[in-house]
Amino acid sequence: MASEARPAPAATERADAGSNGHGGPILDVENVTKRFGGIQAVDGATFEVAEGSITALIGPNGAGKTTLFNVLTGFYPGDRGSVRLQGRQIFRQPPHRIARLGMVRTFQITKALAAMPVIDNMMLAAPNQPGEKLRNVVLRPVATRRREREAREQAIELLEMFDLTRLADSYAGTLSGGQRKLLELARALMTEPRLLMLDEPMAGINPTLGARLLEFMQRLRAERGVTFLFVEHDMEVVMGHSDRVIVMAEGRVIASGPPGEVRRDQRVIDAYLGGSAPPSEAGSSP
Repeated sequence: MASEARPAPAATERADAGSNGHGGPILDVENVTKRFGGIQAVDGATFEVAEGSITALIGPNGAGKTTLFNVLTGFYPGDRGSVRLQGRQIFRQPPHRIARLGMVRTFQITKALAAMPVIDNMMLAAPNQPGEKLRNVVLRPVATRRREREAREQAIELLEMFDLTRLADSYAGTLSGGQRKLLELARALMTEPRLLMLDEPMAGINPTLGARLLEFMQRLRAERGVTFLFVEHDMEVVMGHSDRVIVMAEGRVIASGPPGEVRRDQRVIDAYLGGSAPPSEAGSSP
C-alpha cells in the first residue's frame, strides 16, 4: 500500500460527513501525523465525524487506529495537524482537558480500578465535585454533600441502565471482562460526553453482552444525543451497526463513506488482502 494514492481532498470528507442525515461535524481531523522514531504510525489522517452518528474506524492490524485514538484524545502528542471538537482546537491538549470539553474514550484493555467498588469507580468520574478540595469540605459542607448525593443518584441510574446495580458494592476486579466493558462505558457516561470513543468494544466479551452493548450505543444516541467513534475488527458489527466507516492502512485514511460503499472500494479490498482478510458480510477479523 506504500504506493497507494492518498484519499480525496478534505473537502470530500466534509461533504460526506453530513450527508447521512446527521448533523454537521462534531469532530474535524485534518492532516494529523504521529511518528515513533523511523515509523510513521499516523500519516496525514483527515476525516470528520458527524454529530449524532455512529462511525467505525477500521483497518488491518498495524494500520494506526489506536495510535490515532491516542493522539486525538491527548494520550500521545501529535507531531502535526489539526483536531477540532465542535469547532474548538484540541490538538495536543492534555486528556483531562479534552474530556472536560466532551470527548471521552474507553480502552481496549479496560481501566477499571480493581480494588475499588463499582459504585466508587462510577462516582470517581463525576465532574464538578466540590469535595475534591479539602477547603470545600470544611467551608461548604452542605454543597459538598448535595453534589455527592447527586453523583451517587446519577451513578445508580447508569448502573441500572447497564444492569449492574446488583454489583454496585462489589469490587471492580471481581467483574467479568464483559461486565468491566459495561462498567467502563457507564463510567464514561458519568462525564456527560458529547462524543464517546470506544477502542475495540467487542473484544473479549461474549456475543450476548456484545449485543447488549450495541443496543446501549443505539439507545444512548437516541436518548442522550451521544455521538460514537469506535475501533472494531468484527466486520459484522461494523457493517451492521455503523452509519459511516473510515478505513486506515499504513497510517493513512484511504477511504470513508457508508458501510456498503466502503465494502466495495477497491482500495479497501487491496488493503485487507495485503493485511489479513477483506471485509465481508461475515464477521471476518482484520
